[in-house]
Amino acid sequence: MEYFIDINYKSINHVGEELCGDKVEIVQTDDGYIAVLSDGLGSGVKANILSTLTSKIAATMLKNGASIEETIETIINTLPECKVRKLAYSTFTIIKIDKNYNAYIAEYDGPNYFYYNEDGINVNVDKKERYFGTKKVLESNIQLTLGDTINVVSDGAVHAGIGGLLNLGWGWDEINDYLSSLNKVNHTSQILNGNFIGVCNNLYDSKPGDDTTILTIKVRKPQHIDLFVGPPSDKNLDEFLVEKMTSGDSKKIVCGGTTAQIAQRALNLDMTVDMDSMTKDIPPIAYMDGFDLITEGVLTLGMVLDKLIQLNDSTQENYVDYNSYDGCCLLTKMLMEESTHVNFFVGKAVNPAHQNPNFPVGFNIKIKIINEIVEELKKAGKEVSIKYL
Repeated sequence: MEYFIDINYKSINHVGEELCGDKVEIVQTDDGYIAVLSDGLGSGVKANILSTLTSKIAATMLKNGASIEETIETIINTLPECKVRKLAYSTFTIIKIDKNYNAYIAEYDGPNYFYYNEDGINVNVDKKERYFGTKKVLESNIQLTLGDTINVVSDGAVHAGIGGLLNLGWGWDEINDYLSSLNKVNHTSQILNGNFIGVCNNLYDSKPGDDTTILTIKVRKPQHIDLFVGPPSDKNLDEFLVEKMTSGDSKKIVCGGTTAQIAQRALNLDMTVDMDSMTKDIPPIAYMDGFDLITEGVLTLGMVLDKLIQLNDSTQENYVDYNSYDGCCLLTKMLMEESTHVNFFVGKAVNPAHQNPNFPVGFNIKIKIINEIVEELKKAGKEVSIKYL
């Protein structure tokens, strides 16, 4: 695909509940992407089961080739209705994006989605009412282009602050204004969602009266990072490693002093260590022409992993400050904000300082940390590849 579809969501649970009554399901297919946000009536276990059932049915059926009509009819006919309030036990918003960036959106009983262009300006979309029995579904189609954003929120966002800081809740129009401002400055779905959920949590005074979720889809230009960690197990592969370091227009990051020295010798470059970036816990970074960042290896990567785990916590409002001037924060920021694709080149040479001789090779600390970082980046919606040398 010419563009990168950046999809992310964040939620906070109703106060006192371990399970979230909102559920998001995201599936990548050969033809594009499917994203479903479902909001179960009420909160807790029952709401979680119903929203999970709704989102799973929708995503699974569409992935397996079912039509939109078959999928929606199955959901509506499967879900019960509250006999007292005459409301569906679970609402949903289904978004299906094909390889040509055509987005089909079906909405049932939830807040209207928000659609912004590359300038963060809300764009009105024509919607068609369609009935499945007595149930009304709103359908719309959007031709997405670079810079476009779709935001979907659950009722918890619209009701944030009700009876507390805001008598009548936040409201759709006020949310629209805020999301518009966020979309002008936040270029990644994850950062936008974190800011939005943080505000919702504050409006609830950190005691959410409803499960609250935001799902964001951004159309971005692909941004590639090549990250080199550790020297190859075979010195004959050093030349291949250096070739990868100097080819293509990806940003280049080196983690580890030995790896940086291989590049320094092969390319006959000067390397300058920046002692101002050193903290009591994090070794300093270095500079060398042609490289965007050079850090220490295992210690820095371990701290980056901790920050990625916090940033990826989709059920908590966690603010993680990674704007400090040190190797951990600089690397985390590049991975999360300045990349859509991350390509790891991992040398398998074992540093004795990182390896307990009584452990088998599979326990190599470096490899373990990198594998966990790869999983966290995938959770954040990045396309990740890894090549061992």
